[in-house]
Amino acid sequence: MSKIMLGIRGAITIENNDSLEIVKGSEELLSEIIKLNNIASEDIVSIFFSTTKDLNAEYPTVAARNIGLINTALMCTHEMDVPNGLEKCVRILLHVNANQGYNNIKHVYLKGAKSLRPDLID
Repeated sequence: MSKIMLGIRGAITIENNDSLEIVKGSEELLSEIIKLNNIASEDIVSIFFSTTKDLNAEYPTVAARNIGLINTALMCTHEMDVPNGLEKCVRILLHVNANQGYNNIKHVYLKGAKSLRPDLID
């Protein structure tokens, strides 16, 4: 079976605009996405990280490097500033080459970010 590229999403809220909290929260989210989807590091094509504008103390991409994703293409950006949108949120879009189909993807939303995807709550 040939592999196809899939996009896997996730988000987590961070309590404070603090470098360590941003990195730790991003590591938690990224690690959970990788674990739940059984992703091998060599199958990761790229990762886009975004933060709300109130999180700027650190690049969340530091989390990927910390867990050993040294050769993975990474990008950081800010989310749109939507009125009444979720605050202090890191989002991830992970592109992976996978054997599984779209129906087997497990998107991961943690802490306050669960409100973004209530359809995924067990």
